[in-house]
Amino acid sequence: MQFIETRGNDGQKPKKVNFSEAILNPSASFGGIYVPESLPSFDIEFLKKHIDSNYKELAYDILKEFEIDIDDETIQKALDRYDSFDDSKNPVPLSKIEDDCFVMELYHGPTRAFKDMALQPFGYILSREAQKVNQNYLIMAATSGDTGPATLETFKNQANIKVACLYPSGGTSDVQRLQMVTEEADNEKVIGVVGNFDDTQNMLKELLSSEDFKEELKKRDIKLSAANSVNFGRIIFQIIYHIHGYLELVRQNEITMGEKVYLVVPSGNFGNVLGGYYAKKGGLPVEKLMVASNINNILTDLIENGIYDMASRELIKTASPAMDILKSSNVERVLFDKFGATRTKELMDDLNSKGKYTLTKDELASIQEDFVATYSDDSECIDEISNYYKKEGYIFDPHTATCMKSYRQREKKELKSIVYSTAEWTKFSTTVAKALGNSEVKNDTEALKWIAETTNQTVPPMIAELFNKPIVHPLVVEKEFIKNEMLKFL
Repeated sequence: MQFIETRGNDGQKPKKVNFSEAILNPSASFGGIYVPESLPSFDIEFLKKHIDSNYKELAYDILKEFEIDIDDETIQKALDRYDSFDDSKNPVPLSKIEDDCFVMELYHGPTRAFKDMALQPFGYILSREAQKVNQNYLIMAATSGDTGPATLETFKNQANIKVACLYPSGGTSDVQRLQMVTEEADNEKVIGVVGNFDDTQNMLKELLSSEDFKEELKKRDIKLSAANSVNFGRIIFQIIYHIHGYLELVRQNEITMGEKVYLVVPSGNFGNVLGGYYAKKGGLPVEKLMVASNINNILTDLIENGIYDMASRELIKTASPAMDILKSSNVERVLFDKFGATRTKELMDDLNSKGKYTLTKDELASIQEDFVATYSDDSECIDEISNYYKKEGYIFDPHTATCMKSYRQREKKELKSIVYSTAEWTKFSTTVAKALGNSEVKNDTEALKWIAETTNQTVPPMIAELFNKPIVHPLVVEKEFIKNEMLKFL
């Protein structure tokens, strides 16, 4: 399968590339990103074929359906990384919390967040491909809290790879920050940035497209790549668990094959819900993709009103920091799929020059064929966490909590819903403690201990041990100094 560019071709880059080229060099013409030229079929026939497949078997066949130019041994070894999850046979368990609502727990990997589902296998593949072409790569990651730890974990001590991870100082939870700044691998550098996630992500994109920076890297025989979901290597693995979740409902006799479901997805950079969109387009029986946001509800405005306006908003820090994003990169892939490269370039040019774009009435109707959106503020999320613990004894994190309002406000159809839980409660324990009735805890250390003792929950060792590790990466800089710090590292 070939990959093409969302904003068209500039005459300098190839018009089409293989999967390996798209993941090694993810920056496309005019600042665009790569998308598959076509999608495989995930129709009823495909689903029936996999009704008895375990997760790795399903994942292997989906990757083969995309006809990616990665050898079978590399694919298999990449998928074997799921063996390190809590349950190697079922890395994404499904929990029933209402008669018609199920939570897919995507956080049972090494960093306790859903990014592990894509980054664990993707990191192995990217490193192997770099070794095959005997090329050194700098992987740059901007994180709002979860991509950073997962990127560092998957690439640590990998040959031909260096990682520079940028995070907004003060814009993550204590645990997320500690997961990054205590990383000891020699091939990795973590830099705190004064500003918010959008500042951090914009700086990464500037460097990815900077000819001066690339020239500096060329002197060192290093090429640039990225681990954010602008890289389709991330997205391809995020399609898989949507299909797996549907099959799990069939296996549990909660739905019949072909019955439609709602997918309720907490959304920041839009990669998670994009995976669901591609699965739906490929034939997965999905009624609607329900996009749940926090108070930074720019996606709600787009899906309800057709207006994407960054110019009149300021990013607000919330209790769900991984969703504190205004520039959601993967919306561009939906625009391309719906409206083509020429229109996508027009819209993205407007966003870059004016800080906003507006869809036509027909374009908005097309978006609303697949998506609906809601948002919740912090107080609503805290109430949801509290209510579900009291009612079901089930604890979810503040990002997952944004989904519950969406679930209740869905169209009144007798259909099941899958809610995607993107992080374990341990990563946001101070907020969770408050929701469970203790507003006195001062930090994550106290909150983790109190919740564990009060609710008989277990804090996994990879979280508990963070607080005894030395800080290896204390650096926090203004964004204009990032380039120099990168070059020092290299």
